[in-house]
Amino acid sequence: MSSMFCFQCEQTAKGEGCTAHGVCGKDPDTSDLQDVLVEVTRGIGQYGHRAAQLGARDPEVDRFVCEALFVTVTNVNFDPDVVAKWVHKAVEVRDRARELYENACRAAGQAPEEVPGPAQFQPGETMDDMLRTAEDIRIDKRLQASGKDIAGLQELILYGLKGMAAYSDHARVLGVEDENVYAYYHEALDYLSGNPQDVDGLVAMTLKTGEVNLRVMELLDEANTGTYGHPEPTQARVTPVKGKAILVSGHDLRDLAMLLEQTEGRGINVYTHSEMLPCLAYPELKKYPHLAGNYGGAWQDQRREFDEFPGPILMTTNCLQKPRPGYRDRIFTTSVVGWPGVAHIDADADGHKDFSPVIDAALSAPGFTEDAEEKTITIGFARNAVVGVADTVVNAVKSGDIRHFFLIGGCDGAKPGRNYYTEFAQQVPDDCVILTLACGKYRFNKLEFGDIGGIPRLLDCGQCNDAYSAIQIAVALSKAFDCGVNDLPLSMILSWFEQKAVCILLTLLHLGIQDMRLGPSLPAFIGPNVLGVLVDTFGLKPIATTQEDLQAILGA
Repeated sequence: MSSMFCFQCEQTAKGEGCTAHGVCGKDPDTSDLQDVLVEVTRGIGQYGHRAAQLGARDPEVDRFVCEALFVTVTNVNFDPDVVAKWVHKAVEVRDRARELYENACRAAGQAPEEVPGPAQFQPGETMDDMLRTAEDIRIDKRLQASGKDIAGLQELILYGLKGMAAYSDHARVLGVEDENVYAYYHEALDYLSGNPQDVDGLVAMTLKTGEVNLRVMELLDEANTGTYGHPEPTQARVTPVKGKAILVSGHDLRDLAMLLEQTEGRGINVYTHSEMLPCLAYPELKKYPHLAGNYGGAWQDQRREFDEFPGPILMTTNCLQKPRPGYRDRIFTTSVVGWPGVAHIDADADGHKDFSPVIDAALSAPGFTEDAEEKTITIGFARNAVVGVADTVVNAVKSGDIRHFFLIGGCDGAKPGRNYYTEFAQQVPDDCVILTLACGKYRFNKLEFGDIGGIPRLLDCGQCNDAYSAIQIAVALSKAFDCGVNDLPLSMILSWFEQKAVCILLTLLHLGIQDMRLGPSLPAFIGPNVLGVLVDTFGLKPIATTQEDLQAILGA
């Protein structure tokens, strides 16, 4: 057996799978423990699904499933001791789910069944026990038993659930949930626990995952905009100002809001990093004058950028890398994020977090000693802002001023080949508009693109969490033109890295979006026959060269 096996992200070793150590920094023990956590969580889903069919549910069980799956998303938690604690908790929750199911059976006057598979999986008490049991449940064994097409489709559904769980958790912390979504987690985990082998059934469940994720992204949009207002076009500063400083990375708006409240009047400037950049456009966040701007770029550059930042860093969600010694004692994690030896900020029973350790670290750090030359970029073109000027956009298309729209968005990463997205954006003709979202935009979002009749040629729609905005913009344009989304002069040029991008792709497939281009490489977990189905059914294409792709799309 390999010491580990993981191929859930785009940067996986040799495009095949990490077998000795994760390219992301995940060690074999953490990888195996995450597999164990997923296996126990499958068992929770088995009981949860059966209980739901009898009309019984438990919010604690529902929420735990999302958190447990979120823990296993790429670049979230690298601490084996912490993951082992999650496994212990999962066993407790599985017992709770079993009791929920058995009580529901008794209330319905029927005998509970002996649920097979992951429901009976025993990970053991010690970490050594867990690591031994992990050897029997690794994906490479299923690959050998079922083949890459079947096992790969099973993993595609699982990775979609993982990404969806992250979005669900972001919405949950802001008080927005849907019990039907939770019911689907249980249904899908129960389905996967049966080791399904039917390709048609697996494809159908894959698309259903995309359908449910559309609802999840709608919930998250409702949570973010309902709490902090609709993003509005904003000039965001991208150079630092003199003073003490805290840098916030990840995706979680509530963590940033709590930190802003606790630093108000303390003489500390707060900066966003990577996917937190769109926070600068939310009215209820940007009202804080000490939310000073954005520092740095995409997640893969954090080790250099964090080393140079003269203050503490708070990691709110995924995208953590191994901290360098230069900032290891001033980086903090929260939520499900973790790294061995890094200080962690927990929430209390009400979800409140005391960021005093982060604030104290900022006050004792030097901060920026002088103002840098002011530079800004324009952000905040989420659905409300763009739909509000839809008539202007439609008229510009009808008059010929705008020829085509390109959505160039998705994850960024360190793997070679991602310069394609910079080159593509630069080569888009001047009569075309670029929509962008997620950290892939850092490849080109500080370049000058100008405007078309007052409409900026680069419209930043927000985080990967804001994919719902981009979808709603496309829907609104299709209604304005009285046509289908696939009939719009719109092409999607997508980059992916981890499981949140996977579930967004599944949503786009569910919506029937055609002719998307995906890169920089295709997922290692998708077998050749499944890829053929995606190509034949949806026209999904790997990226080629910028010249070839632009020629194919524009025909000139």
